[in-house]
Amino acid sequence: MGKANGVAQHNGDGGDPVTLFEVVKLGKSAMQSVVDEWIESYKQDRDLALLDLINFFIQCSGCKGTVRIEMFRNMQNAEIIRKMTEEFDEDSGDYPLTMPGPMWKKFRYNFCEFISVLIRQCQYSIIYDEYMMDTVISLLTGLSDSQVRAFRHTSTLAAMKLMTALVNVALNLSIHQDNTQRQYEAERNKIAGKRANEKLELLLQKRKELQENQDEIENMMNSIFKGIFVHRYRDAIAEIRAICIEEIGVWMKMYSDAFLNDSYLKYVGWTLHDRQGEVRLKCLKALQNLYTNRELFPKLELFTNRFKDRIVSMTLDKEYDVAVEAIRLVTLILQGSEDALSNEDCENVYHLVYSAHRPVAVAAGEFLHRKLFSRHDPQAEEALAKRRGRSSPNGNLIRMLVLFFLESELHEHAAYLVDSLWESSQELLKDWECMTELLLEEPVQGEEMLSDRQESALIELMVCTIRQAAEAHPPVGRGTGKRVLTAKERKTQIDDKNKLTEHFIMALPMLLSKYQADSEKVANLLQIPQYFDLDVYSAGRMEKHLDALLKQIRLVVEKHIEADVLEACSKTYSILCSEEYTIMNRVDIARSQLIDEMTDRFAHSVEELLQEVSGKVAVCALLVFSFSAHDLTRWDLFGNCYRLLKAGIEQGSMPEQIAVQALQCSHYSILWQLVKITEGVPSKDDLVALRRVVKSFLAVCQQCLSNVNTPVKEQAFMLLCDLLMIFSHQLISGGREGLQPLVFNPDSTLQNELLNFVLDHVFIDQDDESQKGDEEDEANKIEALHKRRNLLAAFCKLIIYDIVDMPAAADIFKHYMKYYNDYGDIIKETLSKTRQTDKILCAKTLILSLQQLFNELLQDQGPNLDRTSSHVSGIKELARRFALTFGLDQIKTREAVATLHKDGIEFAFKYQNPRGPEFPPINLAFLEVLSEFSSKLIRQDKKTVHSYLEKFMSESMSERREDVWLPLISYRNSLLTGGDEDHMSVTSGSSSKTGSVRSKKGRPPLHKKHETLTPAAETEITLFASYSEESSVEGSWMMRNDTLQTPGALQTPQLTSTVLRENRPAEHMPDPDSEPGSENDYVHKWVHAHVVRSPQMQMSWLGQQKIEEVNRKDRTGMNYIKSRSNQGVRRGLMEDDAEPIFEDVMMSSRGQLEDMNEEFEDTMVIDLPPSRNRRERAELRPDFFDSAAMIEDESVSYDLPTKYQKEN
Repeated sequence: MGKANGVAQHNGDGGDPVTLFEVVKLGKSAMQSVVDEWIESYKQDRDLALLDLINFFIQCSGCKGTVRIEMFRNMQNAEIIRKMTEEFDEDSGDYPLTMPGPMWKKFRYNFCEFISVLIRQCQYSIIYDEYMMDTVISLLTGLSDSQVRAFRHTSTLAAMKLMTALVNVALNLSIHQDNTQRQYEAERNKIAGKRANEKLELLLQKRKELQENQDEIENMMNSIFKGIFVHRYRDAIAEIRAICIEEIGVWMKMYSDAFLNDSYLKYVGWTLHDRQGEVRLKCLKALQNLYTNRELFPKLELFTNRFKDRIVSMTLDKEYDVAVEAIRLVTLILQGSEDALSNEDCENVYHLVYSAHRPVAVAAGEFLHRKLFSRHDPQAEEALAKRRGRSSPNGNLIRMLVLFFLESELHEHAAYLVDSLWESSQELLKDWECMTELLLEEPVQGEEMLSDRQESALIELMVCTIRQAAEAHPPVGRGTGKRVLTAKERKTQIDDKNKLTEHFIMALPMLLSKYQADSEKVANLLQIPQYFDLDVYSAGRMEKHLDALLKQIRLVVEKHIEADVLEACSKTYSILCSEEYTIMNRVDIARSQLIDEMTDRFAHSVEELLQEVSGKVAVCALLVFSFSAHDLTRWDLFGNCYRLLKAGIEQGSMPEQIAVQALQCSHYSILWQLVKITEGVPSKDDLVALRRVVKSFLAVCQQCLSNVNTPVKEQAFMLLCDLLMIFSHQLISGGREGLQPLVFNPDSTLQNELLNFVLDHVFIDQDDESQKGDEEDEANKIEALHKRRNLLAAFCKLIIYDIVDMPAAADIFKHYMKYYNDYGDIIKETLSKTRQTDKILCAKTLILSLQQLFNELLQDQGPNLDRTSSHVSGIKELARRFALTFGLDQIKTREAVATLHKDGIEFAFKYQNPRGPEFPPINLAFLEVLSEFSSKLIRQDKKTVHSYLEKFMSESMSERREDVWLPLISYRNSLLTGGDEDHMSVTSGSSSKTGSVRSKKGRPPLHKKHETLTPAAETEITLFASYSEESSVEGSWMMRNDTLQTPGALQTPQLTSTVLRENRPAEHMPDPDSEPGSENDYVHKWVHAHVVRSPQMQMSWLGQQKIEEVNRKDRTGMNYIKSRSNQGVRRGLMEDDAEPIFEDVMMSSRGQLEDMNEEFEDTMVIDLPPSRNRRERAELRPDFFDSAAMIEDESVSYDLPTKYQKEN
């Protein structure tokens, strides 16, 4: 290596790396040769070689500076480090150890390897010269105490790897010492004649030399440990702490005689309480390496007793990776000594087999297997291995598994338990022969019989093991999805499927025969055929077992009316009737015979409904579940079901079970008819016939909404929503225009009834008088809530897909806060989807919902509202939540927010106070609610909205300061805030005519819908621009409505459910049809916006306001400029800017940052409740009883200027 004054040089062509840093970074040379070359240079000139090594550590820290030979010889380490600190690039916080990418990851490996190889190559001579190691350790100690993170991090890693290499040297010295001592003892014990005194002298000299070397190494290790480790294991940076803990674990495992004692273990134990998961993870992995060696357990006994509770508690760590490793460590402790863990400790781990996080559950399953299912007696195991079935070794273990499952009282999570044990206990879980014998055979003498609960649990577990073996993937809720199986896993899956099929083809009929009267057991057993390899029936000539199975299914159908049993039977028939299997004809005959019998009974009992209720229920239930999986249209069941429903509606005495099942049966009949039509080329007669059927059924369902029986109403509502969704305008998408006759659009009456049903059956309070603590009552509440959520979700889908008019959503949105815990996620998703459909209409719907709540409050409290009441605060909080949903991008939501303010202002000034103009308008307090949306206006639009507000205000209003006028004052202030601050950014382009032309012609589009204008739209803009000064703003919007009308527009549906609950005064009541901003006006605009569906013919409200301002400016001319110079302090915001309308809508970068900061502040205050479905994991806390365990951020002091602090 060529150097000048100790500074490494490049060769002439500049291509080859010559510094140690470059060589190690590129990693092209073998590390052995790199180190050997350095050693040669050290032998020639140790100062220059050490200088090269020092610069290597400095450059590895990311420092651009270089230590020169004069500095090395004349300056102390502290001075050199201070000088290098000043050379740091303060604009970047990255350095090699933290840089991303494969090259830097390889550099870290090469860096560590270089240090290890350096010590290994120098271990016989150079490290004992009292110069090289002293210099390196002194430098690393100084760097590790630096305030600069890069220095501290790099030097700590280097020092810890250096220490590891020295520990390896010390271990080798210890081994050599032991060997030398044994040789010396052997030689000394020889008789005098055979003893070689010269050899004894050599051995004594060698032993003395090794001892001196050992002392030298110990001094070096002590210097590193006390000078670096004991300070850096408490460093403020988690990665540095992790390095220390990882390496001390290596030392204790490598040289356990010296390091595996309480003096060193305490550091790992204290750091188990670290705040950062990565540090806790390193602690656990270090301990795992120790507990894996059974010989080390005696040395770990005291540590285990002291920190066992902490380790067990870490199985619930909030970091899943840490929890997994903690469970594995507890398992290792269990393997080493079963007495080390108490029953309570074990129970803390047992329940984790039900965790939704699969790695945690699998680790807990391994622990459970070790604790409960491992056989430790080899002789007993060998004797039992010769037995099979219930007497096999697995017989008692399966019983134990069933007892564990029952005692855990989580009977709906059998699949999770099986999945947790699958990797560790497959032999046990796949012993289906033993399981079936336990269920079918009588117990032998002295053996306890399984109870009914145990039999049910065993069947459930057995079915779960069958599913796991056949599908070879975790149950739903575990894992991110189905992964591709390896060839070995695929072969295992096929073998398992063949094995279970061959066994249960014969065993399943016997199991069904024994338990056919128990609905729960039968429903579980009937799931087994779906996992069969059905080719085995024909390949193995086992048709007689198929006949036995079909016979048992028929008997089950005749005995049961439970929904889950009949559904399982239907699904089993569907699977066995698959066309790709040869057994299909045999099964289809049996199925058809059963359905023929049932339909005959159904037809004969229609006229005798009231006399044969119980039999009717059974038949209907079977037909419903048969229809769900089988095409029964050739039996023409719709006619009889329709007759039943019509008769029930007319007589009003239909039993609810019959009505519900008849509705379901009719629904499935319609769906199967639609499937047939869509799969072929339908004729006109087929379409007309199906349309007639659908129309009649929708009418029946609509009539059932007024039924006295709640289950009937709920079923009718769900079917209505489903059919309206299926037969909506989406039916003709994808090239199916021929199905247009089948499209149904709900009329206003039906929409109104659906909405009223939701309001009456979804937004209701729980029964507060129910008994607390009653588990059954709690379960019923949860089930009822689940039903209500399904009802709301079904209706919201109609709104999202534009089947029900969006204004109907106002009645849903207004309940967002009150029912947040129950339906908040559904309402929020509906709001998000509707905004994607139409931002402006969604904003109008939001303000409409707030207006409804405000009017309801007026009706309750009268015109004199208490603005400090909880009801008013609730409306304001709802408005704040609505405002937050508009997000951070104010440009995208610009028109929607402006339209929302327009409607809110019109509503606030809609009705004058009957007592006179000196009193505030009745709805003026609504402005306080509206002010929650002011932060969502960009600065230019605040001026526009403020100008629009002033058109509704009289001169006296602006001067009033009484409390009743505070809503107006606060709203105006919210619009004025930030308006003047952006004066320069708004007017920057309007100082000259050139700027004016540019802003008019070159401004970006306000909305994506208005990027191009048709001639008709341009004509419309011209009309607005030439509109006379006397034309009011209201007239402009009325003109807009007239302009947008098209011939043949659909009549506006009257949604009585969304009409504002207004408290109208007796006098001065304006006509709602002519009042802009009224709901009729709103719905009228909405119909045009969605029926016409022509974005070119729509003009945004902001665009109209801009045009009107341009006209006004053109009329006033130069007089406007003079009026500005003489204007008082109080001016309209629109008059502060010469040309705000056509200015570029993009704010300055400073303004954008300020608005984003404001947005984040608003967003961060949302405190949504935690999900109830996620297991709460306790955050780990330090051991406050042990002061040494507390790791503080202040453990490293930073006194340097800011530019030198590279911490974060």
